[in-house]
Amino acid sequence: VQLQASGGGLVQPGGSLTLSCAASGSIFSINDMGWYRQAPGNQRELVAVITSGGSTNYADSVKGRFTISRDSAKNTVYLQMNSLKPEDTAVYYCNALVRTYTSTWAIPYWGQGTLVTVSS
Repeated sequence: VQLQASGGGLVQPGGSLTLSCAASGSIFSINDMGWYRQAPGNQRELVAVITSGGSTNYADSVKGRFTISRDSAKNTVYLQMNSLKPEDTAVYYCNALVRTYTSTWAIPYWGQGTLVTVSS
């Protein structure tokens, strides 16, 4: 199973950016999908998560500004980021709990990370 993230880049404060992450491979089902971020010198933190049923949860710091969504038919999760702030600068990682055709339990997989820089 591979997770391929894309969409990072440089954006000015107040701007918007959309991240995408597509899962591929021997996938039987995907439970939760989410986005995490890690800024220099900080620990990786949860940004947003979406369940297979569509329920969402957000970090307090991004509520009202970020929206997570998923296209289950494409095994893809998105993160729409609006009103970006310099403190949103970080490497963003996607995560998915995946059950493969050969596994009994869902296992977490990580994407490679995509850098988001918010700066004027």
